[in-house]
Amino acid sequence: MRQLIFCFTLIILATSVLKSQSIEDKIGQMIMVGFGTSQKAQDSLLYDIENRNLGGVLMFAYNLNSPSQIKSQNARLQNSASNHPLFISIDQEGGIVARLDEQNGYKRTFSAYDLGYTFDMEDSTRATAALMANWLDDGGFNLNFAPVVDVNIDPNSPAIGRLDRSFSDNEFEVQQHAGWYISEFKKKGILSTLKHFPGHGSARKDSHFGFTDITDTWQKRELDPFRLLIENGFDDLVMTGHLFKSDWDNNYPVSLSHYAISTMLRDSLNFEGLVISDELFMNAIQDNYGMEEAIVNTINAGTDILLFSTNIYNDISLPNYLIALISDKVASGAISADRIDVAYQRIISAKQEKIITSNEEISELTEKPRKISVNNYPNPFNPSTTILITLLEAQDLSVSVYNSVGRKVRTLEAGKFSAGTHSFLFDASNLASGIYFVRINGNQVQKTHKMLLIK
Repeated sequence: MRQLIFCFTLIILATSVLKSQSIEDKIGQMIMVGFGTSQKAQDSLLYDIENRNLGGVLMFAYNLNSPSQIKSQNARLQNSASNHPLFISIDQEGGIVARLDEQNGYKRTFSAYDLGYTFDMEDSTRATAALMANWLDDGGFNLNFAPVVDVNIDPNSPAIGRLDRSFSDNEFEVQQHAGWYISEFKKKGILSTLKHFPGHGSARKDSHFGFTDITDTWQKRELDPFRLLIENGFDDLVMTGHLFKSDWDNNYPVSLSHYAISTMLRDSLNFEGLVISDELFMNAIQDNYGMEEAIVNTINAGTDILLFSTNIYNDISLPNYLIALISDKVASGAISADRIDVAYQRIISAKQEKIITSNEEISELTEKPRKISVNNYPNPFNPSTTILITLLEAQDLSVSVYNSVGRKVRTLEAGKFSAGTHSFLFDASNLASGIYFVRINGNQVQKTHKMLLIK
């Protein structure tokens, strides 16, 4: 009885909080924008975060200069949010779509194609995902627009296959690698996003550049990675593609289609997490639908978060424009107030339950990794591999590689190591095939990890 009363009390409190928020504040949480490098764009972004309850920010490569700049910038933006924590997001798939790479102080990473086709090993996929998850965690990101779960139906598909963004042409392999990938990001408290629903891997065009019709190329098995991951408990985010499928909707692409999102994704696949649109300034949308039509239909279709590449529109604040537009559509009945409430509740629930909400927690997690680990990718390898070591605290260590009979073949480094993740390239070009061991020796840690060299 007490538990029932407690649950009822929580429902009353949640309803009270919901009603206390203005329609403008609710809409603000539904908007995620990128921002340019101009002072106007940056000032406008801060104002929208502080005064318009902006829900999220998307970072592009031009916003990211170095690890220290990224961490400082993200902390400043997060600290500016007064009502709810920001979603600070990034596209960090690995390979060609990786905003953190050797250009801004990180490293080049393997693509989904590398991980699924070339290596096809759990160790390699997890190690690559763990490396990137560490970077995002340290930088203050809490949302990654990855993994791609598009099945590689057409290797020449311009947005997916040609860019090595798919794990496999086998839907079950895609689901398996994506699951490992998501698991590593989840360990760091970073939300993942399945994209691009219902599958972009057969498309003969790229929705960035124009209308993309998948009616005749799409295969039913492209839904399987989404379905299987959702059945296994995935409830972070799904990104809808600007993909026209006439047997689902004769008028609108999936991202604007009530049938695609509410009937197929929600009701048929039972997805209970957040639905986010693909970027709404893509030509597939802008060349074929007016701004107002696109916004109204995207929201009415069941989308929770509207994604835009910029925060300035016609020389004014885009969030301000959108909040005014959507508020007017709610007032006129073109968008129901209930639809806004449902989206807002999902967003706030996800932020409260899944992401770090205090500066103390952020500081604690970025300063101290959650575990000590040794790994390498790829494994097996030929002729080189990257060895990753994550330390709980700073200490003196020696890192060496031994062969199967216990003879040291290489000392990679010895000295004082800071807390965090360290990586080493081990080149075995002059060594024979076989089993090798990485040994880490220090006052507070001793670890051994097995690697397999196959030539």
